[in-house]
Amino acid sequence: MIAATIQTALNNQLNEEFSSAYGYLSVSAYFENIDLRGCAHWMKLQYQEELIHADKIYTFINDRDGQVTLQPIVAPPIKWDSPLHAFESALQGEQHLSEKIYQVVDLALKEHDHATHAFMQWFVNEQVEEEAMVRDMVRDLKLLGDSKDGLFLMDRDLASRQPGPARDTQTQG
Repeated sequence: MIAATIQTALNNQLNEEFSSAYGYLSVSAYFENIDLRGCAHWMKLQYQEELIHADKIYTFINDRDGQVTLQPIVAPPIKWDSPLHAFESALQGEQHLSEKIYQVVDLALKEHDHATHAFMQWFVNEQVEEEAMVRDMVRDLKLLGDSKDGLFLMDRDLASRQPGPARDTQTQG
């Protein structure tokens, strides 16, 4: 059985993952609207990854005989000043998600919940990848400056991104 404090924290994290997915979907729609379909594709794949993350937490709560409690999701922004600002917003979202994950890890340690602590390590490692990937996009967009040709090429490159393989929470870290 899962402790009430951990169950609450995991349900809150489940909401954070759904909120993050919703945010990525909104950014994807923004890019579709401004005809940057490669950027839209990239963001849509991020949306799908966040849903996978939420599903992992959903399953873990149920596997621990906990109660999943779905919460409202706040509507994300729908417009940004530029593609750079959209990616910067995504980076801020990933940094926020990292902080929330660290809070769950800290609570698991405090509560001596070794199962939750072990489970959350996958998310800790995943966030290192997520932040680095989005940070690279922000860096690249800053390097491009106002170059429409550069943005065109970047958009074309992002269109070729393939979904990553589903990663097992127990075997990879």
